[in-house]
Parts: sequence; structure tokens; C-alpha cells
Amino acid sequence: MSLVVFVLLPGVHLLDLAGPAQVFSTAAGYGLPYRIAYVGEQEQVHSAQGLPLTARTEWPDLGADDLVMVPGWRAPTLRGGPQPGPATLERLRSHHAAGGTVASVCAGAEALGLAGLLDGRRCTTHHEHQDELATRHPRAIVVRDVLFTTDDRVVTSAGIASGIDLALHLLAVRHGAASAAQVARNMVVYARRNGHEPQASAMLRHRSHLDDTVHRVQDLIDARFAEQLPLARLASSVGVSERTLTRLFHRAADGLTPLRYQQMLRLERAEHLISHGATVEGAAREVGFEDARMLRRLRQRAPSARSGEAALN
Repeated sequence: MSLVVFVLLPGVHLLDLAGPAQVFSTAAGYGLPYRIAYVGEQEQVHSAQGLPLTARTEWPDLGADDLVMVPGWRAPTLRGGPQPGPATLERLRSHHAAGGTVASVCAGAEALGLAGLLDGRRCTTHHEHQDELATRHPRAIVVRDVLFTTDDRVVTSAGIASGIDLALHLLAVRHGAASAAQVARNMVVYARRNGHEPQASAMLRHRSHLDDTVHRVQDLIDARFAEQLPLARLASSVGVSERTLTRLFHRAADGLTPLRYQQMLRLERAEHLISHGATVEGAAREVGFEDARMLRRLRQRAPSARSGEAALN
């Protein structure tokens, strides 16, 4: 069971908080192992929208599989916003040092910066705060005009609604694209945004199209990527010919074939398993390769995907 801890600071934006919380709550409803907790420096925290929130002032015990997320707040500048106390900053540092993941939404990146977690790492925040973040934390590598970044278990997202994109991406990496897509469909959100930056999830990279036939095929591949999925079976599942499916898929999914899309999903899952201690051979078997040779070839062709995956673990 993974714990997702939201750190509530005065003036917290409700959507910064509620968007990611809804993602992980919905995931738990589908049987994924998540619990949610809310901590603050005071028991009552007033949101930017006026709704008072209740938080616990004592932090729960955390493990390496747990996630700590700092939602953003309303303030004209980062300097003029709420300043987390020394104990909160130390909690952020110690969780990351123990192997955990720390994330932020919008202005929450300031808290990670004050904790020293942005030094030498890629990060982002709301477009109105990017210049100030770079000035206040000169050792941070601020990436502009992207929805989120990941770097060595420090995950940051841009403004407000991008926290949903970040949370769905974390689900895709940890549990596979099918789980993330299932949660997104339940939430009735557009789950395939990736800004202008290549992301580690094939779901986010290659599902930003409007072809329902191709989406239905991708849903099937997402759910069963470790199985043998002949083109004839995929075409039959949506009632088109193999030639038509290949043409539609190529046009909608950035020039990919269904087989290539399936290989990308297998590679992402294999990289996740390897980063958690699996051998290449074991990971290859787990994701459906008959032996490790194909997996090794795919890894050699995609170093960027490998580094992006490792950054989240």
C-alpha cells in the first residue's frame, strides 16, 4: 500500500489539491494500492477559494514507495507566498533522501526549492512564476512551457490543472498505461496532454488524436500488451480490415504501427521492473518477450525513454 501525502499550506488552490487527489482516489477505487493523507502546519488551512480544510499536524511514517506532494497556493509572487517551516522542509528532504518521490503542483515548486530538492534538477512551475523560480533558486534547471518534469524522484508540474497530468503520468509509469487510461476515463478528463516535452508514457505521447477506432485498439493493447496480439485480432476487434487498421493507426499515432506501440508499452514496463531490481531476462519474460534479446535491442534504441523512466523511481 502506497501513501500519498498532500502538504497543505495557507492559500492552497483547491484544484492543485483536488485534481491529483481525485486521480489517486479513483485509482484506489479500481483496486490500486493507494491511501491519501493530508498534513499541514496547522490543523485548519484556508484554501485560496475560501473553503477551510482540515489537516493532521503529525506526519505519518513514510516508506520509499510513498509520494509526498505539495500543491500550489495563491500569491502574487513566490516570495510573497506561504513559507513552509523548517520541520516541513526537513520532512521533504528526508523523504527524498530515503528513496521516496516528492512532487509539486504550480507554486508548490517553491517549497521543493527551499528544501534544496531543485538544485541541479530539471523542474517547472506555473508560467507566471517560472522566471522568479529561476532567480530564487539559481541552481535549479527551470524548464519552461511544459506540463511537468521528472528528475531523480523530484516531479514538478505547471499550473493548476497540470497536477492531473502529473498524477496520471505517475500511474502510467507505476501501473501501466491501461490503469492510467481507466482512471482518466472515469474522471472524464483528456488524459493525453504532454505539452511540448516528450514524456515517458506512450499513452501520453501517442494518444493525442481523435480517431475513436484507433483509441479502441490502443485500449486493447494497453490492457494486454504482454500478450500476443496479432494484427488480425486487433482489426477484428474494431470491425475493420488489417490494411485499414494499419493505415488509421499510422495516421493517428504519429506514424506507429500497432506492433510498435505495443513494443513501447512493453519497454516502459520492463524499464520500471529493472529499476526495481528485476534482471533484464526476468523483465523480458514479465512483459511478454520470449527472450531478452528483443528487449536489449529496444533499450539500446531508446536511451531517452530509459532515463525518463528512471527519474520517476
